[in-house]
Amino acid sequence: MTPQEMERRIVRYGELKPCKTAFIDAHTPGSNQKENFTIIGAGVSESPDQHIHIRETPGFNIGAAGQPPKCRNSLHSHRTAEVFFVLKGRWRFFWGRHGTAGEVVLEEGDIFNIPTGIFRGFENIGTDYGMIMAILGGDDAGGGVIWAPQVIEDARDHGLVLGKNGKLYDSKKGQSLPDGVPPMPLLTDEELKAFPEPTTLDVVPHYVGRYWDMMALADRQPARVIGTEGMLRDRPGFEVELLGRGSIPETPYTTPSHEVLMVMRGHWKLSWQGGEAVLAPGDTCAVPPGLEHALVPSMTGEASLYRVRNTDDPAGPTHKLAA
Repeated sequence: MTPQEMERRIVRYGELKPCKTAFIDAHTPGSNQKENFTIIGAGVSESPDQHIHIRETPGFNIGAAGQPPKCRNSLHSHRTAEVFFVLKGRWRFFWGRHGTAGEVVLEEGDIFNIPTGIFRGFENIGTDYGMIMAILGGDDAGGGVIWAPQVIEDARDHGLVLGKNGKLYDSKKGQSLPDGVPPMPLLTDEELKAFPEPTTLDVVPHYVGRYWDMMALADRQPARVIGTEGMLRDRPGFEVELLGRGSIPETPYTTPSHEVLMVMRGHWKLSWQGGEAVLAPGDTCAVPPGLEHALVPSMTGEASLYRVRNTDDPAGPTHKLAA
């Protein structure tokens, strides 16, 4: 593989292209400044304006959300896994029908394997622009977003209507639902009963990984974060590890799986027969199956990255909470 071919498989943090109209709450006060990024795969954006950096899906999707302080993402649910880690800032995640069932605050490097089938939202509670990176299960990311009813109602009051076809229509731009396309129906009270309301104690001990705990585990080998032997035991169609300076393979290696490298801290040199590249914090690299490669920090100091590989497990939860 030539350096040019590999560079096309690297999405640089400084070259990420945001979409500010990706979801139904794009005009809703408090949510109207967020930016959505689709890095690998089609993602779950409801807008045709969403830029996709790498379309090939390795069995999961990679995305990101960037938000200024006090900006929030509205309550929604997914049919498959949704995992976030904090790249920059401090974030509050909350969940439940009205966002009051439980919450947790995540710092930089922390990871949250959000239980499938609950309404969840998040907001930047830091003092600067923040960024969270996302891993979504499945090639099609579960077929889209399920919104809490009040989110759809609030959006309609501010000019955005979601069609049953999963596409957004903006009345502020003169758009309306096409003939034959009804609006997305609100979930009924009976349907809402299927969405659990877990408490903070139900969720945090089993679904949240703290960065410095994982870095301690990565002292001699990669810290297994999500997977059959991970600290957050789940099988959502992919596995996640955290690598630090002390857990680097001593020799080049290959894997039959797709491998996505997401740098958290430091600069890393990726080398393979044919070239090398340096990955910086926030960069995402899709290493193809079967490519022999090596990975080492290129500078002294703190170094960490998340490594994601596809598995043969279905793109769904193994620990879904009961309603």
